[in-house]
Amino acid sequence: MQDVKSFIDSNKDRLLNELIELLKIPSVSADPAYARDVLTTADAVKDALVKAGCDTVEICETQGFPIVYGEKIINKDLPTVLVYGHYDVQPADPINLWDSPPYEPVIKKTDLHPEGAIFARGACDDKGQMYMHVKALEFMVSTNQLPCNVKFMIEGEEEVGSVSLSTFVKENREKLKNDVILISDTGMIAKDVPSITTGLRGLSYVEVEVTGPNRDLHSGLYGGAVANPINILTKMISSLHDENNHITIPGFYDNVEELSAEERAEMAKAPFSLENYKKALDINAVYGEKGYTTNERNSIRPTLDVNGIWGGYTGEGAKTVIASKAYAKISMRLVPNQDWENITELFSKHFTNIAPEGVTVKVNPHHGGQGYVTPIDSIGYKAASKAYETTFGKTPIPQRSGGSIPIVALFEKELQSKTILMGFGLDSDAIHSPNEHFGIWNYLKGIETIPYFYKNFTDMNS
Repeated sequence: MQDVKSFIDSNKDRLLNELIELLKIPSVSADPAYARDVLTTADAVKDALVKAGCDTVEICETQGFPIVYGEKIINKDLPTVLVYGHYDVQPADPINLWDSPPYEPVIKKTDLHPEGAIFARGACDDKGQMYMHVKALEFMVSTNQLPCNVKFMIEGEEEVGSVSLSTFVKENREKLKNDVILISDTGMIAKDVPSITTGLRGLSYVEVEVTGPNRDLHSGLYGGAVANPINILTKMISSLHDENNHITIPGFYDNVEELSAEERAEMAKAPFSLENYKKALDINAVYGEKGYTTNERNSIRPTLDVNGIWGGYTGEGAKTVIASKAYAKISMRLVPNQDWENITELFSKHFTNIAPEGVTVKVNPHHGGQGYVTPIDSIGYKAASKAYETTFGKTPIPQRSGGSIPIVALFEKELQSKTILMGFGLDSDAIHSPNEHFGIWNYLKGIETIPYFYKNFTDMNS
């Protein structure tokens, strides 16, 4: 693998330009207006896998957007690595907060990325990180250094809950059979502090609707006489946390895993500056559940957050109305042992019960997934750790992530294999936000590091 740096240096412009072309396609799975673009991206991923060296590549149709499957089997007696990623992206809204158009990628230097970063929707989540694996395969195949078998499963519905993936996995267990699953859809602590994600939170996502009168009403003629759905909704949402920011839904914490003092002490060893954290977000104080640190709040504790809220008149000028309806989208990040379907049911029951007379409430569940914890004594983890040691010169720190990749628990259940999360993004990459970006250094470092995982995993299994 010693010539991987030469490969990157010789092909740097091409490696960047190929990713930039992929980022130009607005593959927003949540918005039907972009459906054709999502399909175009699937075709582009297929072409990239063929050019990288896969012997078989196919676009597998589903009830939703297709899954791109590719493989290169060199010897059935050797281990098989299954790479998972997604080619769909989050909506770019609010567009006006982007410094440059979200689907017109630009490279800009920043204090954290003096060598430049690619600014575009999907740059880090997950097109950039997914494409690292495609280019790593290209390197190993072109230099005849692929040490084991590899399969790719790249989907187009991750940002809307991987709706079709569960069925696809259940129906294709033999096709997807593997010895370890490799995913880069997470991050690391810092450019000089590599880390491997060992835990993910689960997710329950719902939309609520509060209805009052049968039409919008004049706020002068009816104000104070009928329930205002917007007022009611905000009060209901406010009641979901107590004064300690503890979630008030009955039964919500019944299965929450409480980490020991020793485990929390190990987590605290990860480098973290609260002042830098606040400065990066331009806030003067942190906020969260009493009794836990910032890093604990966003990783090992469950949360409930409003992701969007609307109703009534929001245009220019004034319109004095009492809205007939008010809406909110709410996500709950869950920890291992919390079942997302149970939490959705508990939320629905509680939210309906706290509605006052004069309004009706409807809860519409969207999607969810289970949390996940992977052991650090597995061959897969050790292979990844050694790979980082080779390219970073230091041992990566295991850390739990606050994010969710619901399909990881599904993979273990259906495919009976562990997942290794080798992320190369940073917290500052603004995924899901305006001005999302991915450092060029991080992108190329991923391409450099991934081949060593293959080598180490194969050696350790021999």
